[in-house]
Amino acid sequence: MYYCYKFFTYLFYPFAPIYLYYRKLKKKEDPDRYIEKLAITKVSREEGFLVWFHVASIGEAMSILPLMKSFIKDEKISKILITSITRSSGNLIEKKFNQNPKVVHQFLPFDVPIFVNKFLNKWKPNLAIFIDSEIWPNLILKTSDKKIPLLLVNARITKKSFNRWRIIINFAKKVFKKFDLCLVSNRESEDFLKVLGARNIKNHGNLKFSNIKNNFNKSTDLTLFEKIKDRKVWCAASTHQNEEMLCASVHKKIKGYYKNVLTIIIPRHINRIKKIKNELINLDLNVVLSSQIDQVNISTDILLIDSYGEAVKFYNISKYVFVGKSLLKSLIMDGGQNPIEPARLGCQILHGPYVGNFLEIYSYLKKLGVSKEINSSDELGISLVENFKNNTPENTMISEEIEKYGQNILNNTIKELKKYI
Repeated sequence: MYYCYKFFTYLFYPFAPIYLYYRKLKKKEDPDRYIEKLAITKVSREEGFLVWFHVASIGEAMSILPLMKSFIKDEKISKILITSITRSSGNLIEKKFNQNPKVVHQFLPFDVPIFVNKFLNKWKPNLAIFIDSEIWPNLILKTSDKKIPLLLVNARITKKSFNRWRIIINFAKKVFKKFDLCLVSNRESEDFLKVLGARNIKNHGNLKFSNIKNNFNKSTDLTLFEKIKDRKVWCAASTHQNEEMLCASVHKKIKGYYKNVLTIIIPRHINRIKKIKNELINLDLNVVLSSQIDQVNISTDILLIDSYGEAVKFYNISKYVFVGKSLLKSLIMDGGQNPIEPARLGCQILHGPYVGNFLEIYSYLKKLGVSKEINSSDELGISLVENFKNNTPENTMISEEIEKYGQNILNNTIKELKKYI
């Protein structure tokens, strides 16, 4: 099976530049750096020990931020290379580390042997750390062939993904056995990885519990805080297609009880912003984008977040958060979104029944009394009205407990990784 995969990736090779250029025209790739996906770069590889982190998108990029602090301080490490796939993740990493000369970002080349070899020969990493569920067979096998230690960190294998790998189990075992260490994010992934042939599996918990820093500052965000401090505020986070309309319906229901309600919507993918805004306006709602925050006033119905990396700020001004991709039956196979970020900041979490990918996390939050399952938009509206009526307090003590739990996971993870440096 591997040779079939390898053959088809070779077939893709001559078309890769055309495909990439098409994506550039569609604004799905960085116009200045898209050729990095062909393993072409002007950035040089400096001498010394290089640690390579690979993440897929924004969620995985955020999860390594606490790790980066420790790795940047480590004098044995000369350079840290972070690769990612999505344009948005590249922007986030550049924003976080553009002032740090020790960190460099590149877009990961396509999983084509020619590009993979060129990339590895260029960067010559001394340690490779893959985050979450980023499994690229050619890349993993070539990295292993070069005797580079391979670690899979915060590993997450969903049931859907596991069932796909199980169809090609021999191929899966050939790939997964190459990892020298697998730190899993939950028990289900641990069980799946054992079947898929992974070795040296350890479960210290989900690293995302440790990646939230409460950096909200009422003085720097005074304009926004002053404008909404007397309003009833709730937030819909990581929303997907059609969920924004559901939230609009909930907003209108709440408005029947509280005229001053403000709904904050944070879409999972901001490339949908224009479409979402138009749909909300067509429902006679007053919509303001976060990039035009100064336009927020008492008549604003919806504050629509149109940039990445701002969620923490809005969780700090909203006690109640609905976590998306969980309520609509059309999204049942997608398995929800991660609720850790708002929970750790003391928010009350509301979610639908379709959270299959995060059952362990939701079970933990339910035991702490900070999450509640709702089964319809009507239930969501009723729950929010009750919370506003009772003025449910923030989960300050619970927030501290989650923070300690996350710090323990982080410390154990760092301890494991440092064994390979």
